[in-house]
Amino acid sequence: LARHPFNTEYLRLIYFFFFYNKIMELITLFDPWKAKICSCPLKYSISPYTGCSHGCLYCYASSYIKNFFFSRPKKDFLKKLEREIKKIPKNSFITMANSSDPYLSLEKDLKLTQKTLKILKNYSLKIMIVTKSSLVLRDLEIIKNFKKIVISISLTTLDEKLAKKLEPFASLVYERLKAIEVLSKNIPVVCRLDPLIYPLTTKKIKETIKELKLRGAKQIITSTYKAKPDNLKRMVKAFGEFKKLWERLYFKEGERYGNYFYLPKDLRKKLIEEVRSYTLKEKMEFSSCREGLKNLNTRNCDGSFFF
Repeated sequence: LARHPFNTEYLRLIYFFFFYNKIMELITLFDPWKAKICSCPLKYSISPYTGCSHGCLYCYASSYIKNFFFSRPKKDFLKKLEREIKKIPKNSFITMANSSDPYLSLEKDLKLTQKTLKILKNYSLKIMIVTKSSLVLRDLEIIKNFKKIVISISLTTLDEKLAKKLEPFASLVYERLKAIEVLSKNIPVVCRLDPLIYPLTTKKIKETIKELKLRGAKQIITSTYKAKPDNLKRMVKAFGEFKKLWERLYFKEGERYGNYFYLPKDLRKKLIEEVRSYTLKEKMEFSSCREGLKNLNTRNCDGSFFF
C-alpha cells in the first residue's frame, strides 16, 4: 500500500467502499478509480430517485440508466439510507446527486430529499447539493442548520426560450437565479455554467457571469458539452441547423475519452479560458470540470473548497 500512487486516505475509502459493496445499495463512491480527467476530491454520491424528469437534451446519464427520463423513487430508500449512512466515514464528502436531480417534480409530494437532509444533519458529513430546481428553497430552513454544506445551481443560458428548449422540465432561468440569490445570503452557492454548447450557449458568457455575480454566486464551474449518440440525436432533432457543424467538430476534429466525444482541444480551451477570464474579473473562484485543464482552476470543481 505504501507504494500505491494514491494517498492513504484515498486507499482507506476505496477499501471501505469495496469491502461493503454487497450491503451498500444506495450510497456509492463517485469515480472510485479517480479518472485523470477528474480533479475533484473523493466523495460519495446518493440519490433518492432513479432517472430524472427534467428532460435535458444534452444529458449524459440517459445513455447508461434504463428509462432515464421516467423518474421513480428508489425502493425502501429511507430505510436503507438509515442503515447505510452509519457506515460512512466521519467528515466524508457526500453529493446529492450526480446522475439524478434531488429536486424533481416527484419531490414535491414524496419529499424524499427533504427527509434525507433531516437524516444527514445528524452526522458529521460535508454535504454538496447539485440541482436545476428552485424547489431547493423549500428546504432552506433545514439547509441553514448544516455546518458544512454547499449548493450548486446548474444553468446553461440566461435565455428563457432557449433554456426551455434545452431543459424542458427544469425550473425557469429566473427561478434558478432567484434561488442563487436567496441561498447565497445564508450559505455558499456555486453556479455550474454547464454545459457550454458551442455555438448555441456561448455568445453571452460575459453577461451571464455578471448576472451570476450579482445574484451572489461564489464560484463558477464550467465544462463543454460532450457528445454521445443518444444525446446528440436529441440535440440535432431540436437544433438541426447545427447538425453538420457538431458532427464535424466532435467526430472528425474532436477527441474521444471513453464513450464521450469532446470538442477539439483548442476550441475547448478557448471557451473555458473565456469563462475563466470573466469569472476572475468578477472576483469569483473558477474551475473547469473534466476538461483536462485543471491548471486553469483556482479551486476544485465541486465547491468542496468551502469546507
